[in-house]
Amino acid sequence: MRSIYSRSGGWPKMSNRRPVLLAAISVAAALAAGGCDKSVGPFEVLPPLEPSSLEPTAGSWRMILLTGPSQIAVAAPTPVASAAYTAELDAIKASQANLTDAQRQAIAYWSGGGVMRWNQILRELVARYNLPPAPKDEGGYPVPDAENPFGDPAFPFANPVYAARAYSYVSAAQYDALKSAWYWKFQYNRLSPARNDNTVSALMPVTDLPSYPSEEAVISGVTVEMLKSLFPAAVEEVTVKAAEQRNAALWSGKATASDLAAGLALGKSVAAVFLARAAADGMRTAGGSPVLWKALADSATARGEIAWISQDIPARPPMLPVFGQVRAWNMTPADIVAERPPPPPSTTSQQMKDETAEVKRTVEHLTSAQLAIAQKWNDGAGTYSPPGHWNDVALEYVRDSKFSEVRAARVFALLNMAMHDAGVGCWEAKFHYFNPRPSQLDPTIKTEIGLPNFPSYTSGHSTFSSAAASILSYLFPSGAASFASMRDEAGISRLYGGIHYRSDIEAGKLHGARIAGYTLTFAQSDGAQ
Repeated sequence: MRSIYSRSGGWPKMSNRRPVLLAAISVAAALAAGGCDKSVGPFEVLPPLEPSSLEPTAGSWRMILLTGPSQIAVAAPTPVASAAYTAELDAIKASQANLTDAQRQAIAYWSGGGVMRWNQILRELVARYNLPPAPKDEGGYPVPDAENPFGDPAFPFANPVYAARAYSYVSAAQYDALKSAWYWKFQYNRLSPARNDNTVSALMPVTDLPSYPSEEAVISGVTVEMLKSLFPAAVEEVTVKAAEQRNAALWSGKATASDLAAGLALGKSVAAVFLARAAADGMRTAGGSPVLWKALADSATARGEIAWISQDIPARPPMLPVFGQVRAWNMTPADIVAERPPPPPSTTSQQMKDETAEVKRTVEHLTSAQLAIAQKWNDGAGTYSPPGHWNDVALEYVRDSKFSEVRAARVFALLNMAMHDAGVGCWEAKFHYFNPRPSQLDPTIKTEIGLPNFPSYTSGHSTFSSAAASILSYLFPSGAASFASMRDEAGISRLYGGIHYRSDIEAGKLHGARIAGYTLTFAQSDGAQ
């Protein structure tokens, strides 16, 4: 199995002001790393999905990577009047006559929608693997090894930009796979078992959406292939979970065995297209080399600036300094450079002195409300990361809107493509400018949250959050004011935490909005409005 992860290092140096918080993080990390149940879930209940629209035109919506909805052929199903189809219906009825409590629980678990459920599972995996390698006894840090994902440190280290990329690949692949499925569904128009035979019980909400190929099988097939590559140590549990989703569709009377077989094959074929892109997108070399790290520092020094240094003990390699060259979804490399923010204040300027003083003054007089905001948006080790935070926000809107699977997939695809591109753009700027953190310029600044092990300008939280808020405001206009408030709160939380200057935050918000504009251009012409 080939992984689409790059060997890399770097994670926040922890605060020396909040031992209780750090102890909690350590416990969470230990539980995530091993010694307890590592199964994916359980998660909050999702109400049974009864989509507000069947989206009959979704097969014509614009693709991301596929050349068209029929690029991957799906053979015609057997007629519903055939003996073979009747046998499939009989098998479902036999299963329903002997359902166990566990099978009924599986039906309930998956009835809320596969796209949302897999998003929850992916966020749990990111949190579990979002653990920085500990230093070796002899100094330095070990590197997660794709060839030994069960080793120490575990593979991958799901840091924020790795997470952004993972969220984007899974959601974009799901979206293309479902659009293709919708095309074939309405080509063949074979209704679900419970619609074709009223003696088959409908244990999930059943609509007039054609069941061939099964959307549950498409989602499970494409998702499990992506996750097996992104999180290879979790292959067994995600494979079991994917099979459970397909079985739940069968037991519930929503899909026959042939519906599922066609969907599974389609999903896996779409995943292969996305995995081929991932293998060549530049992630494998995003960690750089010691020669490069030194060159970045030397370039900053040559410009007359104070170069960023790792404040970890021992010093840790910077986190993915070449991520800014990883392939974006809706931006070219030239676009990434063109959108680079203007330089930060010079490290020798009065403005930088004033901004550093503001950070110190803020953390020394932090209110309980400000500390709560800093911790709310910390999204550090052992969490689903800043991009995951916005996926969590989006899920509530998708759920409450009762979106079909294909429209739900569109939301997460647009959101996560924009945040991945925001990560690429932010990291390109960070390592271009190589700007030091406030506590490097003034070691008396005591940070309230983990100190990230990469340059300061611009704020990743601000860039991710601004991109996310722009996309979600387009998709859910009624929530625009709330998204803007969350964007601003996420940004200022980094000043409250003592790890960013105000100019990092403001430039990051502007940068993230500009980057989101490229994905919005895609969305406005995708035919799904």
